[in-house]
Amino acid sequence: MPHARLSAALLFTLFCFLFAAGCERPETAPPAGGSETPPIYAGTIIAAGDSLTAGLGVAPEDAWPALLAQQLSANGRNWRVINAGISGETSSGLLARSKWLLSRKPEMIIVATGANDGLRGMPPELIRENISRTVRLLRDGGATVILAGMQIVQNLGPDYTNEFAAIYPAVAEEENCLLIPFLLEGVAGEPALNQEDTIHPNEEGHRLIAET
Repeated sequence: MPHARLSAALLFTLFCFLFAAGCERPETAPPAGGSETPPIYAGTIIAAGDSLTAGLGVAPEDAWPALLAQQLSANGRNWRVINAGISGETSSGLLARSKWLLSRKPEMIIVATGANDGLRGMPPELIRENISRTVRLLRDGGATVILAGMQIVQNLGPDYTNEFAAIYPAVAEEENCLLIPFLLEGVAGEPALNQEDTIHPNEEGHRLIAET
């Protein structure tokens, strides 16, 4: 079966189609003795990646994973969304964390890694191998995997930039996983949506990632 290519605009629809049976907000019993009942989630989604996911430079509640959880909850989909982004992490770091991610027992994992590898000029074949192994381990562990594509500026030349961009559709095809072609679609390169470093989204940029 060919892999599915998804834009970020289709991500919310994907949740509803993949987990229609589990997306409804579960009923909770009334609290006993005035104590609050802890939330009951339909399932767990993990957003795993680097500072673009961790939300470097913005408050935790303003990072796109937290905003995604708010969007789902507002639409009656009570999913737990774990922000497992780590600033500075590379694809090898995420690969090393695969077992920990699976220990959270997620139904879905959004893999958004590789940008730091590209900025450091790591060999594209190594980046691809790390991401492929990560996707494979997570998928074999029972999670639905969505791979979020990354792009880099042409500081290392057009050949490297093109090879880097080609990693993500190639891995999605090879591992038969879902693909968001570019996580920062509509955000990257827009001064009003990024912090002064021109790399990391600001609050409005994260909102756009979560809502579109």
